Amino acid sequence: MLSKDLLEALNDQMNHEYFAAHAYMAMAAYCDDASYEGFANFYIQQAKEERFHGKKIYDYINDRGEHAEFKSIPAPKTEFKSILETFKDGLAQEQDVTRRFYNLSEIAQKDKDYATISFLNWFLDEQVEEESTFETHIDYLNRIGDDCNTLYLYEKELAARSFDEE
Repeated sequence: MLSKDLLEALNDQMNHEYFAAHAYMAMAAYCDDASYEGFANFYIQQAKEERFHGKKIYDYINDRGEHAEFKSIPAPKTEFKSILETFKDGLAQEQDVTRRFYNLSEIAQKDKDYATISFLNWFLDEQVEEESTFETHIDYLNRIGDDCNTLYLYEKELAARSFDEE
């Protein structure tokens, strides 16, 4: 059985994962509107990954005999000035998620809930990868600058990205 605080925090995080998916779809829409289909694909794949994370938490809550509680999802930001801004916003979002998982881990440690600590370690490892991915894309975009040819090639590379639930 999960403590009340831990269950509440897990439910909050599950809902936040679905919000993150929503936010990434808004970024994809911006990219599609600007005819950057490769960048749009990147964000669509990110959204799939966030929904997978939400489902993973949902399953864990249910596996522990508790009730997953869905709440309304606030509207995400929909206006961006550039592709670079979407990646900076994505990094900020991932950094927030990392902080949230640290907080969840602290609650689980306080509760001495070792099963949840083990479960959360997967997400902590995942967040290292997520932040690194966004930092790398920001670095690339800063280096590319206004070079349309290189941006075109970079976008085509991102068009091939896919997400597998593994």
